[in-house]
Amino acid sequence: MGGMRAFFVLAILTALAAATLLTACGSGSPSPTVATTSAAPAPAGGTVPSEATEEAAGMVPNFIGKGLQTARDDARAAGFHKLRSHDATGRARHQILDRDWKVCFQAPAAGTPAGADTTLDFGVVKLDETCPAHDKGTQPPSPTREGQGMPDFIGKSLNVATSSLPGSTSITSKDVSGRDRLIIVKSNWKVCTQDPRPGAQFYGQPVSLGVVKFGQACP
Repeated sequence: MGGMRAFFVLAILTALAAATLLTACGSGSPSPTVATTSAAPAPAGGTVPSEATEEAAGMVPNFIGKGLQTARDDARAAGFHKLRSHDATGRARHQILDRDWKVCFQAPAAGTPAGADTTLDFGVVKLDETCPAHDKGTQPPSPTREGQGMPDFIGKSLNVATSSLPGSTSITSKDVSGRDRLIIVKSNWKVCTQDPRPGAQFYGQPVSLGVVKFGQACP
């Protein structure tokens, strides 16, 4: 009788163990859900707006009297990104270090409605120079072609004179002050004499220019 009872107890325990195992296998844990985010739709044309394409606020500020570096920084802060400058004396000097120059003229003028695509052009002189009565550097020199008359270079920068002639022209420049100085920076020199003379026909012949430094009188 004891053996039969032990057999039944063992059978019941085996059945319970099998039921537990089947339940554990059938009730798997749910798979974790991965959160996904959809990308924002790209604007038409496939480009993303940048600061450079945003409109600048309203009117062009007044930059006259400011240092060139400050004027450039303030212009960018106002939303203008197309900036250039030129020598207002007409000597065609390059603005290598902006902090050495000050603004005498600007285009467009202050108060002009403009956007970020507007180009601001500053007419400048060196810090220790006086602004000229009018901007002399707005127009680049017109190139001289063969068959035309020679331009009048007297009083102009040597840099302007040489830039007005074709690149193939043979040009001789000489210090006519009597000091026979070496000419290195052409924008520091002004023309006193020229051959061929102003108005003479230019046909590609060599050009001779006599120069002195700006601030000195022609002999």
